[in-house]
Amino acid sequence: MQKARRIQKLCSAIFNEMEQLKQQVERSGIKVINLGVGSPDRPPAPHIIEAMHRALDNMENYRYPLEGKLELRRALASWYRKRFGVELDPVSEVLVLMGSQDGLAHIALAYINPGDIALVPDPGYPIYATSILLAEGEIYPIPLLAENKFLPELKTIPEDIARKAKLIWVNYPNNPVAASADRGFFSSLVDFAREYDILVCHDIAYCELAFDGYKPASFLEVPGARDVGIEFYSLSKTYNMAGCRIGFAVGNADVLEALGRIKTNIDYGVFNVVQEAGIAALEGSQEFVRENAEAYRRRRDVLVDGLAALGWEIPKPQASMFVWAPVPQGYKSSREFAMQLLHRTGVLVIPGTAFGERGEGYVRIALVREEDVLREAVRRVGQFFQSGA
Repeated sequence: MQKARRIQKLCSAIFNEMEQLKQQVERSGIKVINLGVGSPDRPPAPHIIEAMHRALDNMENYRYPLEGKLELRRALASWYRKRFGVELDPVSEVLVLMGSQDGLAHIALAYINPGDIALVPDPGYPIYATSILLAEGEIYPIPLLAENKFLPELKTIPEDIARKAKLIWVNYPNNPVAASADRGFFSSLVDFAREYDILVCHDIAYCELAFDGYKPASFLEVPGARDVGIEFYSLSKTYNMAGCRIGFAVGNADVLEALGRIKTNIDYGVFNVVQEAGIAALEGSQEFVRENAEAYRRRRDVLVDGLAALGWEIPKPQASMFVWAPVPQGYKSSREFAMQLLHRTGVLVIPGTAFGERGEGYVRIALVREEDVLREAVRRVGQFFQSGA
């Protein structure tokens, strides 16, 4: 049976390869420290878990949810107002998703026809490109380069490409490059999108994993942003609810209506028990969120400072749960370095090329283990360097 052409370009080869190699290494007797996949290892706050326990006993919650609870959308709108000073209509400007990836994957189906151009960051989180490929669109990669602080240089996009483009992906704080953007960048993005009639899709999943007093901005804080785009937010990283699958798309009501139309033809909504947990997360004490960010800050410092002492200099991110590490000199590729590191030390990191061609020369390291485990990872890397790797 012949598979559809649209899936032929879909590939997670490096992720699959690293997982297979991980299993091989563990069979050889080495305990792997997996710093690859960015899945939170800390639990949700107790009041969130308690809310789910209570909701499990309510038999009404086992019916089709169909659309997001108004109480949940109000909770998210209130959170946005307190956090960003952004006013949202909970009825028309908040859409509940099965995790933000749900919306990231489906928005292109509402706006991209076969052959349409989308502007996709390189390196970038893989679902951005995947969403365009599934809609049979064409990808125009936007380089994210260190010399430009990993921000896209919008003015370098050729005029004819900008005129044809229908959608642009942005993501700050960023995965994988762990860069941040300010209101000035978002303001220029709004001007660019308005000039060329391009839909902006901003992924803000990591906005609460911020350090050293830094407070990431929402794209929607900029005047006119709501006219040209939407923002995707998730409870996965902020509240350690990755397995619960709940997120939101917010902003332009017409865009959300189009995405919602796709959604209502695909699924029946988020389990009401998880929605109740979302309400508890957004309306409850936010002290846990601050503690969570501080835990990641300590992890960042343990890893980056420890590796710096070994001579491996890595920029400290202001936010995100990742570090984007330049590959040490002497290696042909990020893949070669990651493979050797895994085979010889059991420390698993992801080659930058998993996120696009411009990821070459880097590896992504996820801060998803406790501090003592990260210290052990640093120790193993030190032995790796000393062995003449």
